[in-house]
Amino acid sequence: MLAIIGGSGLYDLQEFGQPHLESVATDYADSAVELELYNTPQGQVAFLPRHGKQHAVPPHLVNYRANIAALATVGVTEIIAVNAVGGIDAHAAPGSLILPTQIIDYSWGRASTFCEEGQGEVVHVDFTNPFSVELGRRLLAAVYQRAELEEDSRTVLKHGTYGCTQGPRLETAAEILRMKQDGCDIVGMTGMPETVLAREKGIDYAMLALSVNWAAGVVPGIITMDEIRAVMEDGIGFVRKVLETLLKATE
Repeated sequence: MLAIIGGSGLYDLQEFGQPHLESVATDYADSAVELELYNTPQGQVAFLPRHGKQHAVPPHLVNYRANIAALATVGVTEIIAVNAVGGIDAHAAPGSLILPTQIIDYSWGRASTFCEEGQGEVVHVDFTNPFSVELGRRLLAAVYQRAELEEDSRTVLKHGTYGCTQGPRLETAAEILRMKQDGCDIVGMTGMPETVLAREKGIDYAMLALSVNWAAGVVPGIITMDEIRAVMEDGIGFVRKVLETLLKATE
């Protein structure tokens, strides 16, 4: 089963019809995780907005373990994560799409593994390539196909490094400079530990990142939420079409 994890701006999959709501209890939260299950001609698709329907859960308080555990419980084998990011690389301008191939974790204090004392042997997962190559290939094909259909000329980066910061504040110009020197092309707040938790559960994981602003200090001026919202509204509309195309490609 395919799952879509929605980031900022993507809070439903209304294109796929009316969902069935399922509450899934896990060992990692007192309350159940609410999933939306959509029945499509290509099979069932699960949807989970990581920040909640009202965007009320900040990045550092997302219960990533409960979310991934719930998806695994209902039989999810593949995850497409949609993330709003800031552009560091010159080609990651607002409105562009990026399919990262690497990740650097600058976050801290987040529960980042299912391995806990008393729960059996510790599992050391290989994380050399954090994103699924095959799922990423299919996702990239859907992006290109949809861009051609829509005559959409936005920039698409088929590789890059995602830097994950703590949030919810945006970064300083000095922090972004350091990240650029480290090799980061984009910056976000939710890529980790979501990516590695999926790996621990044996779930293929790929990310479709939408650049909604230049990262701090990349261009002169300050970052405003009004500018971010404007770019996000346009970009998420295209992302929705990409997801439709990806699903139809599995027929």
